[in-house]
Amino acid sequence: MDFWQWYVRRGRIDRRTWWLQYALPIGVLSVLALMADVALGNSSLESIATGETGYGPIVTLVGLLALPASVSSGATRLHDRGMSAWWLLIGLVPLFGQITLLVLTGFLRGDGGPNRYGPPPSAAPTAGPYLQPEPAPEPDRPPYWG
Repeated sequence: MDFWQWYVRRGRIDRRTWWLQYALPIGVLSVLALMADVALGNSSLESIATGETGYGPIVTLVGLLALPASVSSGATRLHDRGMSAWWLLIGLVPLFGQITLLVLTGFLRGDGGPNRYGPPPSAAPTAGPYLQPEPAPEPDRPPYWG
């Protein structure tokens, strides 16, 4: 996957792709950014937990950089279920909406066949040009021994 494909997705992605290429990296980056902010003294875990202060500049920057990828991956994951990207707005409802969106994108299986957003992600070709089977030898020629 190239850099721009992480930010702008089209079509559909399956659960495995969503977890391994979006949710896990964004989660790890968020934790590392929080640790960096705490180590640099920009914020403390106690003040964040009690709501006294906001997040530090590193967490804010990582969050802003990850937002387009998060929206793009959520939309394409919802497309895999045959749902519109407008369903992402349910995540704005505190707690209930965020849990619902996590279940929809991370745990429920997508449509088995094609839908209005394209073919299923598993229908993509899995064999490259070097993995194609060798053609059968012509009947009038001996097999290649090289």
